[in-house]
Amino acid sequence: MAGTTTAGKSKSYEGFSEDERAAMKERAQELKKSPRKKAGAADGEADVLAKIAEMPPADKAMAERLHAIVKEHAPGLSPKTWYGMPAYAKDGKNIVFFKSADKFKSRYATLGFEENAMLDDGAMWPTSFALTEITPDVEAAIVGLIKRALG
Repeated sequence: MAGTTTAGKSKSYEGFSEDERAAMKERAQELKKSPRKKAGAADGEADVLAKIAEMPPADKAMAERLHAIVKEHAPGLSPKTWYGMPAYAKDGKNIVFFKSADKFKSRYATLGFEENAMLDDGAMWPTSFALTEITPDVEAAIVGLIKRALG
C-alpha cells in the first residue's frame, strides 16, 4: 500500500514497477515530442533505430530483423516508438510492436499487435507472440501476420 504511516515511516509501494514507470515517462516524452514536429518516417525510423541500439544483443538482433521485415513487406507502415518500444503504425494507429525481454525483465521478447491490426478470427484470436529467436519459419509466420494485420 502506498503512502506513509501516522508515524511518518514509508510503507512499501506495490503499484507500478520501476520499469513500468520508466515506460510511462518515455510515452509522455513521445507525446510531447509528436505535436511539435511533423513526424515523418525518417524521424520515426531514427527513434526506432535508437531504441533498438539500446537493447541487449539477443533482443537487438530480433528487433533489427523485425524492422527489416516490416520495411520489406509492409513499407506503408510508419516506424515510431511507443512506450519506448519499436512500433509500426498505419495512418497514425499502431499495428505491430516489439517488446524487448529486457524492457520489463521478461523471460522472452514479444511481438504484439494492437486492435487496429486486422487479425480478427471468430470470437478469439492471439494478439501477441513470445519470441526467443527469429528463424526462417518464424520469419515466414511474422510476414504472414503482418500482411494479414494490414487487411
